[in-house]
Amino acid sequence: MKLAVLGGGAIGVKHLEAASEIDGLEPVAIVDINESLAAETAKKYGVKPYTDFLEMLQKEKPDIAVIALPHFLHKEVSNRCAEYGSHILLEKPMALNTVECDEIIAAAERNEVKLMVGHTQHYFPENIEVRRIIESGELGKLVMINDTRNVNYYRADRPGWFFEKSKAGGGIMTNLGAHSIDKIQWMTQSKVTKVKASVSFHEERGDVEGSGIVFMETSSGVSAVITQSGYPGVSRNETEFMFTKGMLKLETGKGLSISRNGMYEPVLLKPAEQPLVQQLLDFMDAITNDTGLDCSGAYSKTVVSVIESVYASSETGTEQIVK
Repeated sequence: MKLAVLGGGAIGVKHLEAASEIDGLEPVAIVDINESLAAETAKKYGVKPYTDFLEMLQKEKPDIAVIALPHFLHKEVSNRCAEYGSHILLEKPMALNTVECDEIIAAAERNEVKLMVGHTQHYFPENIEVRRIIESGELGKLVMINDTRNVNYYRADRPGWFFEKSKAGGGIMTNLGAHSIDKIQWMTQSKVTKVKASVSFHEERGDVEGSGIVFMETSSGVSAVITQSGYPGVSRNETEFMFTKGMLKLETGKGLSISRNGMYEPVLLKPAEQPLVQQLLDFMDAITNDTGLDCSGAYSKTVVSVIESVYASSETGTEQIVK
């Protein structure tokens, strides 16, 4: 299969690196409006550079188009890739809103191409183990989840479009909150049904929120809190799971700890493929065998729907039923 990456930023480059590790997958092109960046990246990874994605689609005819572009471009570019017959691996969040999600899903179905959204939380070994423990019941019933992330969201090297609501869709809750929402839904094998939230605007850069706190309920009856801050402070990315017979503490990308007796002990994890590699392998398998996808367009739309409910709750001060 031939693969092209649209977007020469950090995430796009990581997709190229992952693709280069997979037998039977040939990276052929990189697209970026920055001509020098496209050329430099193309030289490093042995692919062809383009500044026009339509020209690339016409000339290269990639089997897979990886879209790692600003959020406001997701709908248009995805739809055009579908028209050219390319299967689509679209970075999260899927789109600016659920209306755009529906348009992307329809375009993929109309052109009979596969659509996968890059929710990489499904591929970290520690996350996979949390889901297994929840499902097994070995710690009893899952009672609640506390997800906390502190990060310097306003760092100088973050591209300016992230701070424009019309281009990004929102701030930290759109970009990083999508990971937390997806993680909670996937691990509990349920959907978020209710949201009460508040977000803050204390940074002069842009018109998006810099923090948010969200109280959620899931269809499986689990309560969860997401707390995210993009203001200066100590970095933290932890998720605690409280059960009737113990606790888990997850640090995605670092490890997992379990408590059955009042103390945390590290959990030994099975080795796993790098998440972006495993994601591409799953996508290739779905294309080859015409099977369904865990991170389908329909599933990924639910994450965007929760994000919309977060903003609606903050604006109105009322609890929202997630549609």
